[in-house]
Amino acid sequence: MKQDAEATIRAYYDALRAGEPLSPFFLESLATVKVSLSERFSGYPDIADELSEQSAMTTGWTVESADLSVTTRDDYGWFDDEVTMAWTNTRVDTDHEFDTRWTGTLEANESDGTWQFVTMHVSTAAEELRNDDALFDFDP
Repeated sequence: MKQDAEATIRAYYDALRAGEPLSPFFLESLATVKVSLSERFSGYPDIADELSEQSAMTTGWTVESADLSVTTRDDYGWFDDEVTMAWTNTRVDTDHEFDTRWTGTLEANESDGTWQFVTMHVSTAAEELRNDDALFDFDP
């Protein structure tokens, strides 16, 4: 099952690059949560709307996975990855690029075993924190 969960994550990255629909990768549940770089979406309907809008206003996606780690137990899995992402916002003609951290959970669909995201969290370190070695330095 681990390979299937990992294949699902990689297929999501591929779909993002290709501008293909992303909502089918998420469990159709009001308990499903997606946290993006700037917003939080709770419930499949909101996630599907957000992903549709994102696809409509972006192009030229680069998604480079650097350290994907996937663990599964029975019908549940979790993952983390370091991903460099870049895209163009076509509404304002602006390019974006971020080094991001991804974490999430997946569940295998009871009927067909297809893995789907239950949670996904994408974040990046705030620029002012990236080089702050003393942030958690508690030595006097």
